[in-house]
Amino acid sequence: MGEFDLIARYFTRPARNAALGVGDDCALLQPGPGMQLAISCDMLVEGRHFLSTVDPGKLGHKALAVNLSDLAACGARPLAFTLALALERADDAWLAPFSRGLLALADLHGCELIGGDTTRGPLNICITVFGEVPPGQALLRSGARAGDDLYVSGTLGDARLALDVFRGARSVPATVFEQARARMEQPTPRVALGLALRGIAHAAIDVSDGLLGDLGHILRASGVGATIDTSIAIDLIAACQDSARAKALFDADTQLGYVLAGGDDYELVFTAPASKRDAVHAAAEQAQTPVTRIGRIEAQSGLRLVDGEGRPVPVQHLHSFDHFA
Repeated sequence: MGEFDLIARYFTRPARNAALGVGDDCALLQPGPGMQLAISCDMLVEGRHFLSTVDPGKLGHKALAVNLSDLAACGARPLAFTLALALERADDAWLAPFSRGLLALADLHGCELIGGDTTRGPLNICITVFGEVPPGQALLRSGARAGDDLYVSGTLGDARLALDVFRGARSVPATVFEQARARMEQPTPRVALGLALRGIAHAAIDVSDGLLGDLGHILRASGVGATIDTSIAIDLIAACQDSARAKALFDADTQLGYVLAGGDDYELVFTAPASKRDAVHAAAEQAQTPVTRIGRIEAQSGLRLVDGEGRPVPVQHLHSFDHFA
């Protein structure tokens, strides 16, 4: 199968939203009247971002999900995406489920494939996604203000737990592993929540490299600090919410480490004024996405962790993911 046969068979569809889709040197994308384009690009490399044994359908889902998560963090509505794909060989048994997983998530969010590139090489997936947002309504990293509440959506830490099980560093019951594995391989981009938070949240970012590291980007861009209540945050890992037996498998430091520095969660961390608590919970209900208030934004720079009594919790051993480490 040649390059153009591969594209035609698996990735060519009639354009629905774009003025011109797959098939020309460029696609033509027309955002709505008065809208700004929101653009993000993510690369997934075999052995670095995913295991060679991952189901290709789940990989197709994740490849787009991590990009849609960036749009969610900006409060942007998905429009379209491009796909650059390097493959060792054109293998129907891999390409068919990969494209199904990819395009099923694309259809769910009304985000159409409008172009890209393919070549032979080590497995590498690079997606650029396009969304639209009204001027002045994008959620930015630089908008956090002292006095804001600090929230996180969904759960954190299960993807890292699954990775440790895959590596043989930890053993958990099969039901706990399967739940964690689903979070690792098929994350849910919080697009609906990002849209619902426009006009409510001051700042947002998605958790890709770990809560502490990604929150740090907000703090630096906004020139503020934060305090996290670890007695609340520690229970965010789903594996320990549903099973007392699972919770008994982890000491508190391990559990907290998964939540604060695990990464690969693709949940949203955001700040909002304390006066908007009712609005935040209404947005979460509208988006059918749980949110948890875990701390506050402060004028004093730096990130502080405290226990339920307000006593400092050491963080020296917690490090978020670094792509070049």
